[in-house]
Amino acid sequence: MFFLVLSFLIGVLGLLARLSGLHLDPLLGSLLFGGAVAGAAYALSVACEVAQLDIPRSLSIALLAVLAVLPEYAVDFYFAWTAAHEPAYAAYAAANMTGANRLLIGFGWALVAILFWLKARRSVDLHVGYMMEVRYLLLATLYSFLIPIKGRIDLLDAAVLVGLFVLYVREAYKAPVEEPELEGTPAKIGSLRKPLRRLAVALLFAFAGAVILASTEPFAENLIALGKSLGIDEFILVQWLAPLASESPEIIVATVFALKSKPVEGLGALISAKVNQWTLLVGTLPLVYSVSGGRPMALPL
Repeated sequence: MFFLVLSFLIGVLGLLARLSGLHLDPLLGSLLFGGAVAGAAYALSVACEVAQLDIPRSLSIALLAVLAVLPEYAVDFYFAWTAAHEPAYAAYAAANMTGANRLLIGFGWALVAILFWLKARRSVDLHVGYMMEVRYLLLATLYSFLIPIKGRIDLLDAAVLVGLFVLYVREAYKAPVEEPELEGTPAKIGSLRKPLRRLAVALLFAFAGAVILASTEPFAENLIALGKSLGIDEFILVQWLAPLASESPEIIVATVFALKSKPVEGLGALISAKVNQWTLLVGTLPLVYSVSGGRPMALPL
């Protein structure tokens, strides 16, 4: 319970700093808001574990992924919205989105495997229950080859990719509920009476989502300001440092699961986040771009 209390305190500090409009040194701001995101990510991992007592694991992981990738939506929606009036921002939207996906797979998936191997000296065997996520990721990936060939993300892509996400959530909702093996803080919360347990889980999800939404933007801004002070090119910052900030919640969640000897849940959270971003996020970018421009448009690459 100590780590949950600590994550709550750090998250509250991040919320207060954001609401007060306090201007911090880039290094201090990166540490403060990065710590708040890390605390929220830990709270998310606890909520996700306990939620599996009442809803299917796939659905709880999908909910965790939606909350964890909210910062990526905020950043990319900002770039797509601005691109309708300042065309240069279209490149930033694509750079941030592709950078985030590279980071999620190239770094996140490998990190879970490495951490678990260092702790248990064995590989991660992905549970057969996650084959649904892998199947939808495969479908979205196969379709995505059309996008660079066309050189744009259009409303047809939006219909196909958002449709895949809807089917994914629908199938996750229908999955059977399995009794999870809880220990530590999740076990203590899980032992509460059902109404109190569900309320605690809902509050944890809500708190973590609020902290992530409030803290990730200033975390990214401070990280980029720190990079600029070191003379790093702005496009590289958007493609690499900004995604590092926006992807930090789900990577931290996966790290927590791996360190708790639950690498399957950690890898499952990253796969679900990837499905989320490769369907709903990519699919909604041309919608945001079109709404901002006041007419149907395709986001150019």
